[in-house]
Amino acid sequence: MRILMVEDDGHVAAAVKRGLEAEGYAVDIALDGTDGHWLATENDYDVIVLDSMLPGMSGEALCRDLRERGDWTPILILTARTGSEPEVRALDSGADDFLSKPFSYAVLLARIRALLRRGREERPTILQAGDLRLDPASHQVWRGEVTVELTPRQFGLLECLMRHPGEALSKASLKEHLWDFAYDGDLNIIEVYVRQLRQRIDEPFGRQTIHTIRGVGYRLDPAGG
Repeated sequence: MRILMVEDDGHVAAAVKRGLEAEGYAVDIALDGTDGHWLATENDYDVIVLDSMLPGMSGEALCRDLRERGDWTPILILTARTGSEPEVRALDSGADDFLSKPFSYAVLLARIRALLRRGREERPTILQAGDLRLDPASHQVWRGEVTVELTPRQFGLLECLMRHPGEALSKASLKEHLWDFAYDGDLNIIEVYVRQLRQRIDEPFGRQTIHTIRGVGYRLDPAGG
């Protein structure tokens, strides 16, 4: 297994490299974001470990660029910053995991093993179907360059459909994703929200993105209608 570590602290990078190589991993080191970006785009890695604060290009910017290129290599971001803000920023940039400094080497190794088990499954930070885009982090939706305003429930329904493009989802399954177990309302409430969504994301743009599958439920066109 080949790992890229992008870390501007040479002592930390060298120590982690020695440890990982003792475990049988091949490890490449970059000491700044620019070199890390070049290595990540020119080579095939099984896991990438990024420091958050890097000269040249930050870890979050590097991660975001790789995801935009369609590179789904598992990424772990390290940071010395404290508080929840750095973790939120790292995960929203497309990282799969986050670890605060100073860290235990044993924990770092365990997290790398977990990422290797996960593999390269596509995990886009922004969901897209044609020119219809949805950003779960910023809670925004666009049709082309036009921002579409949705209520939280409408947004939740669209996100659920966009996470399963091309799949026929039943009203019951959609209800389970949008309401808790205490909700005992009629399933036809889903029809109401689907109609509202069509009025927001389709009708003004002459599209038909959400299709009714008679006797089953609804399906979102992967091409965005």
